Amino acid sequence: MIELLVGNVNTYDFERGLGVVSSSDGRRWVFHCTAIADGTRRIDPGTRVAFSIAASGPGTWEAHRLTIL
Repeated sequence: MIELLVGNVNTYDFERGLGVVSSSDGRRWVFHCTAIADGTRRIDPGTRVAFSIAASGPGTWEAHRLTIL
């Protein structure tokens, strides 16, 4: 079972395609534009989202499947 978290996009750099989202428990997670579920590759800071966490490399984790609420 995949745990869904809820939070807000803190920052998003459109040129680099990288952003940071904070979960409701205060943890911060990085994400790449390919993790935006609707395929738009763009999301505004302050947007409320649901997301999961996925491994992005050995010992590192990032936000995945960001869905706008």
